[in-house]
Amino acid sequence: MTSRRRFLGSLAGAGVLSASVGRAFRPAASERAVHPIVKPHRLRRGDVVGLVDPASATWEPVDVEIVEESLAALGLKARRGRHLLDRRGYFAGNDADRARDVMAMFADPEVKLVHPVRGGWGSARLLRALDFEVIRRNPKILLGYSDITALLLPVHAQTGLVTFHGINSSSEWNPFNVGWFTRVLMDGEAVTFENVKDKGDLLTQVEHRVQTITPGTARGRLLGGNLTVLTTIIGSGLLPAWDDCILFLEDVDEAPYRVDRMFTQLKLAGILDKARAVIWGTCSECEPGEGYASLTLTDVLGDHVKTLGVPAWQGAMIGHIDRQFVLPVGLEVEVDANAGTIRMLEPAVL
Repeated sequence: MTSRRRFLGSLAGAGVLSASVGRAFRPAASERAVHPIVKPHRLRRGDVVGLVDPASATWEPVDVEIVEESLAALGLKARRGRHLLDRRGYFAGNDADRARDVMAMFADPEVKLVHPVRGGWGSARLLRALDFEVIRRNPKILLGYSDITALLLPVHAQTGLVTFHGINSSSEWNPFNVGWFTRVLMDGEAVTFENVKDKGDLLTQVEHRVQTITPGTARGRLLGGNLTVLTTIIGSGLLPAWDDCILFLEDVDEAPYRVDRMFTQLKLAGILDKARAVIWGTCSECEPGEGYASLTLTDVLGDHVKTLGVPAWQGAMIGHIDRQFVLPVGLEVEVDANAGTIRMLEPAVL
């Protein structure tokens, strides 16, 4: 798995788009405004999935072919963005073209799911070129994770549209991921997300363990995503109101001191103190390292999350892992920090 930090170190809707992309930026709402919830329509067999790359380049065309075949196996039709396989350095083409692809998919009435092929870095660079009013008038499913956090939260905040934190289209389409994708986005179930319980041939469960930080239950709007990407866009005026939220976070390849620094930023920005509960997913490759003293990730969560006194746990199947939930961003949920569950109180799609 290529991590975001190592990667960074290596450094048809034409009429609508011509008026939208690159025009003066006017956010539709402040971070204090709350739009009424808007639900997209559920996916049905035969629907069109718009494939875009709002961030990093897809290097191998075969990766897109695999995505198309996987969607076809679900009875869905893939439609490539015009600039899907463009490349400018580490980006999938220039900012304006990537934004045009995103807007074209929202403007296309046949497209029911806008699905980034991958994350990486670059989605935040598109935010000033997106027309949130066009998106609001054309509500549809937006699904992704990691760098796609930079689209999920602003689109929800500026339009009220429920977005979805889950697999990118080039993620593994294994039974776990397909199951949540189907149940949440196609069947329209109000599911309860719960880690797999599987000891394998061991005496006790080792992987995907729920570790309660503070016991209890809470209800609130589910908001969050990748910690690094979230802290990057604080102050943009495009984030949702955080009052009484259920905050979920994940990351990858970040030393504990960096996670500590980002949690400190959330604290200083007033976000942490507004949460009714906190869910920490996974942080792959986030060990302290060798040869020097360090806080562990558990220490950092103790300093910043346990001290809040709200229900909280770590280890949810959210993040840079092969199997992950499809979480409805902006929807009301109930969480149980003892059991490590997230219960949707209503379907996320119409």
